[in-house]
Amino acid sequence: MAMTKTDEEIDVMRRGGKILSDALRVAVEMVAPGVKLSELNEAAEDYMRAQGATPSFLGYKTTKHDPPFPSAVCISVNDEIVHGCGNRPIPLRKGDVVGLDIGCWYEGFCTDMAVTVGVGEVSDEARRLMNVTKEACLRAVAGIRVGGTVADVGRIVEEVVHPHGYGIIRSLVGHGVGHEVHEDPRIPNFYESKNERIFFVENMCVAIEPMIALGSYEVTYFLIMNPTPKAVTPMLKTKTSV
Repeated sequence: MAMTKTDEEIDVMRRGGKILSDALRVAVEMVAPGVKLSELNEAAEDYMRAQGATPSFLGYKTTKHDPPFPSAVCISVNDEIVHGCGNRPIPLRKGDVVGLDIGCWYEGFCTDMAVTVGVGEVSDEARRLMNVTKEACLRAVAGIRVGGTVADVGRIVEEVVHPHGYGIIRSLVGHGVGHEVHEDPRIPNFYESKNERIFFVENMCVAIEPMIALGSYEVTYFLIMNPTPKAVTPMLKTKTSV
């Protein structure tokens, strides 16, 4: 699959990205104590479908042997880094840190975005973590240029994050996007010398996804049962200290 897109294809992705951004905003504006994860998921999915887009995460499989992902939005709370099932009827609590990761198909092309927000007032520690992660993302995006390398992204993220003593998750990375949910190149949020040989070229579309934790970068993968009444699909999630 080609890593680059035509100008016309990128225009389609921009329109799809606008729909996705608005769907994410719908969910974010609902975040409050007592609101269930499943309510956020339903609202975002309904918005996407009303605009002619379809959720790209719903039913997604990394391999043919994996169980299909059961929700339109990955919603991860506190120590869950990513891939939390959005259809869980779990209410948010004041002080929670919530990550919403969302993707959609629109006219044959896929877009992907995420945001982390606090539920009401959060601790100073949590606020600092979110602010540093946002700064790392914005600076990494600003540092991408034609002729630059994938290694540049990891270097920039490390420069922002390491002075604070946070862990940069190493087993989960950014990626290309457009023709598929996940495309090459693989874009780590830490420096690897081998990535000096992977160059950004014109019309490449990528998702930059810093994932940062308090303390260690290590994660624990585990299976959970989808708690909705009709589904018993085991799902892969990641967990670390946030």
